[in-house]
Amino acid sequence: MTSKSGHIEHFANYSRNLSKTLEEFDWTPVGELADDLLECCKNGNHLYIAGNGGSAGNAIHLANDFLYGVSKVAGKGLRVTALPANPAVLTCLANDEGYDQIYSLQLGILANPGDVLVVLSGSGNSPNILRVLEEAKEKGVKSYAILGYSGGKAKELADVPIHFAIDDMQIAEDTQLIIGHMLMQWLYANRSEFIG
Repeated sequence: MTSKSGHIEHFANYSRNLSKTLEEFDWTPVGELADDLLECCKNGNHLYIAGNGGSAGNAIHLANDFLYGVSKVAGKGLRVTALPANPAVLTCLANDEGYDQIYSLQLGILANPGDVLVVLSGSGNSPNILRVLEEAKEKGVKSYAILGYSGGKAKELADVPIHFAIDDMQIAEDTQLIIGHMLMQWLYANRSEFIG
């Protein structure tokens, strides 16, 4: 049965665009991130994740997956913080210092050399994302950026860009969760390397 509104065709086109985006991607930088996260699990280094809007929601979702889902063993796993997760901190920093500082000021206090930052951004041009990438460089924190569209300025600032050149915000945000879920499953499959 076909729909007069064309929703079946729309859903099929979306699915094809997402599949094509994933099938044509070079997964090498995601492999590098996987290795760095495994090292974090082994050494007790910390992962920080940041994003705005839907990407902020994805950051919080993935922090949940990484905290517990990579080992499912109490006391073993990935130390992770979603920088958008605390509204009291976010509104304090935005009010007192400006919205562009909401992530960089947190990272500047919390992070140590050897930690990892992952930013999630469709455009790669949000000022608070660019500022936290700059702060990561200052702190000796390796940075990754999962990006859509042209990759924006974040593509140049991140140590390792993970760039999907897709002009579709929803598919760009889909790739963030897909990569996160891939990493979660890979870390879980390799949990023997850090749970002892």
